[in-house]
Amino acid sequence: MTVTCGIDWASDHHDVALVDHEGTLLARARITDDLAGLHQLLELLTTHGDTANAPAPIAIETSRGLLVACLRATGRPVYAINPMAAARYRDRHTVTRKKSDHLDAMVLANILRTDKAAHRPLPDDSELAQAIAVLARAQQDAVWDRTQAGNKLRSHLREYFPGYLAAFQHNREGISSSVARAVLAAAPTPEQAAKLTRAQLRSLLKKAGRQRGIEAEVERLRDALRVPQMRQPPQVEQAMGRQAIALLRQLEAACTSVDDLTEATVESFDTHPDAEIITSFPGLGSLTGARVLAEIGDDRSRFTDAKGLKAFAGAAPVTRASGRSLAVMARRVKNQRLASVGYVWAFASLTASPGARAHYDRRRTDGDRHTAAQRNLFNRMLGCLHHCLTKRTPYDELTAFPTTPTPQLTIAA
Repeated sequence: MTVTCGIDWASDHHDVALVDHEGTLLARARITDDLAGLHQLLELLTTHGDTANAPAPIAIETSRGLLVACLRATGRPVYAINPMAAARYRDRHTVTRKKSDHLDAMVLANILRTDKAAHRPLPDDSELAQAIAVLARAQQDAVWDRTQAGNKLRSHLREYFPGYLAAFQHNREGISSSVARAVLAAAPTPEQAAKLTRAQLRSLLKKAGRQRGIEAEVERLRDALRVPQMRQPPQVEQAMGRQAIALLRQLEAACTSVDDLTEATVESFDTHPDAEIITSFPGLGSLTGARVLAEIGDDRSRFTDAKGLKAFAGAAPVTRASGRSLAVMARRVKNQRLASVGYVWAFASLTASPGARAHYDRRRTDGDRHTAAQRNLFNRMLGCLHHCLTKRTPYDELTAFPTTPTPQLTIAA
């Protein structure tokens, strides 16, 4: 490796710097964020010794975007440098703390020149794995958007229509359920809701997809929506009803997005070769398994051992030692999406795996709180997942949680 490249990216242009093994600036340029700019960058790299057998490594402060995707398609190793790490390196080149796009590009190039071994290139995931990552992350974002839209609507209804919230509080999905949304769309105010007839409620339930217990639900909703409650003035109530309809449209769009993206995510994940192994683990289904695969990818060389995967997910603790001071704490710098699905995975495995339940109970007995015990269980499961994906073998309960043999008592004659 004689040449390293640093790219300080922006929305409409990118600054490029090439340095040799001694840190000497070989070339600098500002390219546009289009196909012409990409060709200019590739010509610049080729001019300074970049070949197919020895591609120049490239450092950039992002892992997404068309430029990164095109550079990865050419087979060049791309390193996504954390902006905080790049800011620390900048102080090595200037004590006045000056900053410019060209200087940032040089800093990124020098990071790979001096500390390439401390950073990892972007994983060489398959096209299917990258597509699953896009869908799984979009689905998770849509779920968060649905939760936010539901919270906004719930907060608004509490100001003028608490009877509606009480009518659907027993439902697991709450006001996000199809029945609740259909009833609110037909009667957004307490006055309109109290006038709903049995026939109208029956029609709304069938329209929302209800098939069983319709008559009992009709009577329950009719009584619940007619319970006396505090009311806003009539004109204010009508205005707030119009606002509720606007918020309901946002919730409807979020729910539709969640359903569509869930179907697409599961469909793509089920065709991946790793799907069978991932879903063999207790607590992981097609959707949660897709979220796991989206974050760890299918490049098995990305994590050389299970420790790297555990640290990436934030399941492994971090140790801070200085002199006689020693502190072991939970890892905060981690992949938040993988840590989020790990909490769901560990919780679901408690009822699906006797070994996982025994491991959790043992940690609780030793003094761990609920979150710490689940994180430790997630850490154990990640080690098993790394082994199974590496060896191409499904999950085995006895291998993951071997039972301790009961000592035999011998009675002296």
